[in-house]
Amino acid sequence: MARQQFDLIVFDWDGTLMDSTVHITRSIQAACRDLGLPVPADEAASFVIGLGLRDALQIAAPTLDPADYPRLAERYRFHYLVKDQTTELFSGVREMLADLRDQGYLLAIATGKSRVGLNRALDQVRLTSLFDGTRCADETFSKPHPAMLHELTRELGQDPARTVMIGDTTHDLQMAINAGVSGIGVTYGAHPANSLVALEPKYVADSIATLSGWLREHA
Repeated sequence: MARQQFDLIVFDWDGTLMDSTVHITRSIQAACRDLGLPVPADEAASFVIGLGLRDALQIAAPTLDPADYPRLAERYRFHYLVKDQTTELFSGVREMLADLRDQGYLLAIATGKSRVGLNRALDQVRLTSLFDGTRCADETFSKPHPAMLHELTRELGQDPARTVMIGDTTHDLQMAINAGVSGIGVTYGAHPANSLVALEPKYVADSIATLSGWLREHA
């Protein structure tokens, strides 16, 4: 079947392909607790998911002296890595990606993770070879700056008008808007459905199954 709208499909990682939202939220809260900082509520901690680590911690711990961000980042990484290998792909992700690949789409990732963190995660779930390009927050500007998407489209020789960004946060969808590409939201991750809908994406999916179905019919 001929591709209708897109040639390049870019995915966020945490909360979109990997079921890691709760783990990240708890790790942020534990890191703040370690340093004696006010512990952000679940909603506040999950709001920063998708941003680069420094940007995320600045928002999650606004009272912290900037000189102490490295300490907070170290405690976050400690708590995250303790249970990192217990996080899994959402059910159906592997099959959806393989199906898109078989149909000839280019696939990419734009994530707030570090390069080391993404490479480790891709290796753990054995998906590295499925993606044509990846960008991480420690390599360029953090979301919602459009740089990740601009760099991926240039690297892969793709037209932004034929590119879609799929993510679970407003940071993902705002990045798509800023980069001049289409956006699709997913509501099973970090940000509530109403905040995603407000940014007027092409589609909002409530599960991997509905996302996969929409892509199969409309992408």
